[in-house]
Amino acid sequence: MRARNLAVVLDAIHRTGPHTRAALAERTGLTKTTVSSLVADLLEAGVVSERGAVRGGERGRPGVAVSLSGQRVATLGLEVNIDYLAACVVDLTRAVRLRRTRPADNRNSDPAEILGLLRALARETIEAVEAGGLRVMGAALAVPGTVEDGVLRSAPHLGWRDVRVAGLAGDLPLAIDNEANLAALGELWFGSREADFLYVSGEIGIGAGLVVGGALFRGTYGLAGELGHVVVVPDGPACRCGGRGCLEVYAGQDALLGPLESVTALVEQLEAGEPRALEACARAGHALGVALTSAVHLLDPGRIVLGGVFAPLFPWLDAPVKDGLGARLGQMRGAPPPLVVSGIGADAAVLGAAGLVIQRILADPAQALGL
Repeated sequence: MRARNLAVVLDAIHRTGPHTRAALAERTGLTKTTVSSLVADLLEAGVVSERGAVRGGERGRPGVAVSLSGQRVATLGLEVNIDYLAACVVDLTRAVRLRRTRPADNRNSDPAEILGLLRALARETIEAVEAGGLRVMGAALAVPGTVEDGVLRSAPHLGWRDVRVAGLAGDLPLAIDNEANLAALGELWFGSREADFLYVSGEIGIGAGLVVGGALFRGTYGLAGELGHVVVVPDGPACRCGGRGCLEVYAGQDALLGPLESVTALVEQLEAGEPRALEACARAGHALGVALTSAVHLLDPGRIVLGGVFAPLFPWLDAPVKDGLGARLGQMRGAPPPLVVSGIGADAAVLGAAGLVIQRILADPAQALGL
């Protein structure tokens, strides 16, 4: 009962706070004595703080506002991507306290070697923030592949299969999830914060995360969102997945870049009006419009958010994607869903990973914090 009440009080502070103890008692239905005891425990754990006198409608002297604290408890997001490793520490107020990235070529790599590098990056990051007074309470890892029961089952672009990941953050609890799923959650918690949208993550592969009513839809086996393997050209070129004509072949990062070495170089060519760069984006936008038409018919999302490498390319993808959606949706709906760019871009997955741990702390502070 105490663990449940801790979660109820912390949830009220998180969702609608700051509140005085009296206001928390009114909102939660708990007695003022119980609330005071629970708040004292949360203060001791460093997840809330008291500051400022507020009246809040109560009679008598003003009370003291209780709010989430970003001063002591934090979480760690980690990411393995095709061409970089990332670590990000976020406090309970969702403020980013430290972000570190290491460029790397992770294609067809040795999992033990890459995870060793990530482990070192995680250790450096944790030590840096803990020297400043933060306490990292858990970690989550975003990976470009399918995850089942905590095991990375398949990451074709990394060349990894059936990799069990453990010990990346010392003894801290570690969760692992697909990068597109976590990027969608990153958009939900750190980006637009809309409750209903389809997030499209453009990387070497193309994934998607569907958020409905503020929750991620995972599918029966947690494999929902493989937008990159929607067929846009039957009998088209072979795809790494074994199929043909998949969206990834036309709109993945490799297809967009061609001989160029980076998205930055592509953007520079686009800004200069280079014909081949413009043609690559037009082709990718057309293919993306075809795939998203099927997604809209099937899922009816409230909006479509383009992230990952699609974010810096949005000015050149916007028109062809919208044209493709508008031409193919016909009269099934009045207008295509709004197409917008992610405000957090390449950071979405690692932020979502850190945010996942925050949500677990808020949902069960007694277990997460040992209260």
